[in-house]
Amino acid sequence: MTMTQTPDTLHRILDYANRADPYPLYAELRKTPVARQEDGSYVISTYRELTDILHNPHLSSDIRNLARPMAAADGRATPAFINLDPPEHDRMRRMAMRHFGPPHTPGLVDGMRPDLTAIVSGLIDDLADKTQIDIVDDFAYPFPVTVICHLLGVPREDEPRFHQWVNAIIDAIDYDAKTDPPEKLSNGEQARKDIHAYLGGLLEPRHGKPGDDLLSRLANEDGPDGRMTDEEIISTANLLLIAGHETTVNLITNGMLTLLRHPQHLQRLRNEPDLIVPLVEELLRYEPPVHIIPWRAAYSDIAIADTVIPKGSQIMLMLASGSRDPDRFHDPDRFDPDRRDNQHLGFGSGIHLCFGGPLARLETQIALTELVRRLDKPRLVADPPPYRPSPVLRGPIHLHVEQG
Repeated sequence: MTMTQTPDTLHRILDYANRADPYPLYAELRKTPVARQEDGSYVISTYRELTDILHNPHLSSDIRNLARPMAAADGRATPAFINLDPPEHDRMRRMAMRHFGPPHTPGLVDGMRPDLTAIVSGLIDDLADKTQIDIVDDFAYPFPVTVICHLLGVPREDEPRFHQWVNAIIDAIDYDAKTDPPEKLSNGEQARKDIHAYLGGLLEPRHGKPGDDLLSRLANEDGPDGRMTDEEIISTANLLLIAGHETTVNLITNGMLTLLRHPQHLQRLRNEPDLIVPLVEELLRYEPPVHIIPWRAAYSDIAIADTVIPKGSQIMLMLASGSRDPDRFHDPDRFDPDRRDNQHLGFGSGIHLCFGGPLARLETQIALTELVRRLDKPRLVADPPPYRPSPVLRGPIHLHVEQG
């Protein structure tokens, strides 16, 4: 395996002009599984190499381990656990998981099924008389936002405020000093400060007042690891608020787009509702909500395939490319809900495997099942639809559908 530079291919992937279909470019990228870029960073694009490095103990998620500081570095005193390494990562993730899933609250997600179904049904009821709908604005956005607000204890009426902050933060994730205006970065930094202050204001009155929402539980309940500090609670809530809806919006929207492009599978799901479980897994492989982990760091030299990545190097992980790797998946560019051994990278892999994956799966299963069952002869208005700016969190910004 020869290490060569592939700057043009990567630049085209990041270019908005190719947002609607980056997959042919991923195929080009995979010709060099571990590719050094002009700036000294590394891009990894093949399934085997991605899984190897995601399970490598010398891969760091802590930005402080980069040899060169990044322009978009998050200056908060307490990073979210997704941006920490063991043992700090493991401790904070355990403390959050106590209130979110097994082993301490094993029935939480599945117990939400009736409420999730009721929210979905109400949203679709509102679409019944419309001949044209926007799957994003009318359904895929309000559904997970309602859910995560309820889980965290964030007032649903505050959604317009944090929607702006979240958009600014996501825009800053893929900031490029060479091409982007400085305000893109400064807007993201200000949004981080604003959302931090907002969540701090929600947290403060919850101390000493146990409740069912996650903010209240984190503020008042002790576990084997003790209790999170306020800064740790705020960073965790911030992560869940952003990741808890942005990725699910994309997953639901990508799912509906994929089904409308494959009407035979849409009809089959209508006739076989149990197909939804493997169908969502194939969707996570075929059109995932997260395409790229834009940076990781090597906190010592890392050998991947025949390449040694030096300590301190920035590493970009092309997850969506790995999930279309023909060396791992047969006929990878075909959407196949019957696919066996579907160990995709849609939720990542290793110690940072998506914390909210079980909830996102269930939300998407319910959403797509009910949309397919209840929409009347849905048809795409435009294909491809307009996409969000980000190459990292990739999905349509609107998905206009006609029915009836």
